[in-house]
Amino acid sequence: MAEILIPRPAATVLTLRDTPKGYEILMLRRNLRSDFVGGAHVFPGGAVDESDAEAHDLVVGLDDVTASTRLEVERGGLAFYVASLRELFEEAGLLLAVDEHGDVVTFSAPRDLERWAALRRSINAGELGFLDLLREEGLRLDLRGVEYLAHWITPVGPPRRYDTRFFVARAPAGQVATHDAGETVADIWVRPVDALAAERRGEFEMIRPTIKNLEAVAHFQESEEVLAYARGLESIPCVTPRIITRDGEVVFVNPGEVGYDE
Repeated sequence: MAEILIPRPAATVLTLRDTPKGYEILMLRRNLRSDFVGGAHVFPGGAVDESDAEAHDLVVGLDDVTASTRLEVERGGLAFYVASLRELFEEAGLLLAVDEHGDVVTFSAPRDLERWAALRRSINAGELGFLDLLREEGLRLDLRGVEYLAHWITPVGPPRRYDTRFFVARAPAGQVATHDAGETVADIWVRPVDALAAERRGEFEMIRPTIKNLEAVAHFQESEEVLAYARGLESIPCVTPRIITRDGEVVFVNPGEVGYDE
């Protein structure tokens, strides 16, 4: 019997911004050479690192007890929130943080953009730790507007499995998102309805959890509506898809869908 992989804890974040035509979500296209969903459009995110659990003194707006209660875990919930914002900076260059005065961090000036781009490259190259960066810059992650949206676990079968928490947050003002040109090769701000329509036309590849989370929020018009929706969710179920063969084709099915219990 093949070994069943234990899902690795992970976090991802739907980053929102408002436009006159409705709110948009930041999506990144994964490198085609990636061994995990290569070529697909995804939200910034990745595995939770051990260091993410050490950020208790480097955040505002949340503590581990409150975070763990929200995620319905015994302890360590704060690490998921931290991981989502760390990945947002590493993969998209957006940093949700406040300085020592409590002011929201911006770096829109050309000199600031160059310096923060260099710091980001150092982190992605393993030369600088994300928490070390926060300490050296006198910053704390701003978790006051980060809301918990969904919980998915990768089905048995793929070579990698993740136990992923999905969050939503508004993009920081005065910052510009850019892909990392490594794990991701493109960045796009897109309305959920447009992304879903393009996926149905075969023009915009997405995996099932991405599609389902977009469908859950696509009917809203403004980012605050999405945040309020997530904030109002009392209990978030864990979605555990299964892989089945139907009419000779391998398909993913969710709990409650035809074929899930076969």
